[in-house]
Amino acid sequence: MIAQLQGKLIEKNPTEVVLDCGGIGYEVKISLNTFSSIGSDEHLKLFTRLIVREDAHILYGFSSKEEREMFNHLISVSGIGPNIAMIMLSSLVPAEIAHAIQSEDVVTIQRVKGIGAKTAQRVIIDLKGKVLKYTEVSQNISAVNNTNRFDALTALVSLGFDRKTTEKALEKIDSGEESVEVLIKEALKVL
Repeated sequence: MIAQLQGKLIEKNPTEVVLDCGGIGYEVKISLNTFSSIGSDEHLKLFTRLIVREDAHILYGFSSKEEREMFNHLISVSGIGPNIAMIMLSSLVPAEIAHAIQSEDVVTIQRVKGIGAKTAQRVIIDLKGKVLKYTEVSQNISAVNNTNRFDALTALVSLGFDRKTTEKALEKIDSGEESVEVLIKEALKVL
C-alpha cells in the first residue's frame, strides 16, 4: 500500500496531479478541495490510497489525513465507489459530510451527483458512528486566471459529467472572477 507521496509537483490539474518522487512520476487523482489547497510550491506531500482493479491501479491523493480517512469511509459503503467518493469530497469538505451524516441530512448528501435517496440513507446508516471527530478546515482559494471556466469545464467532464450540460451549468453561474474551485462547486449545485 502506498500511504503517502512526497516530491516535486510536475503537473497540476483540478482532478489530478503528477508528482515526481525519486525520478518516477506518479499520476494521482485528487479532489477539488485538495486542488485548492495546493499552492504554487514545487514540493508537495499527499496522503494517498491505492485502489487496485483488474484493469488499473489508481492512486487517489489527499491534502490531509482527515480527507483520506473520509474517502476510506465513503468507499466502504455499498454503492459508493472511488469516483463518487471523489465527487463528494469535491462538493463538500469532510467536516460538512460528517455533519450531514451526524444530523441525518439526506438532502445534503443526495445533492452530490450519482447519489440517490437510498444511497444517501445507506451512507448515513453505515457511517453515523464513524465520523464524529471531523472539524472545519479553512479552505484556500487559488488566484483567478483567464482559463478558470475552461479548467472547471475540463474537471467536471473528467469527473463524468456531460459536456453540454456542464457548459450550460457554468453559463448559469455569475460571470464574475470566480476561482476554478468556486465555479466547479457552484456548477455541481446546478447539475
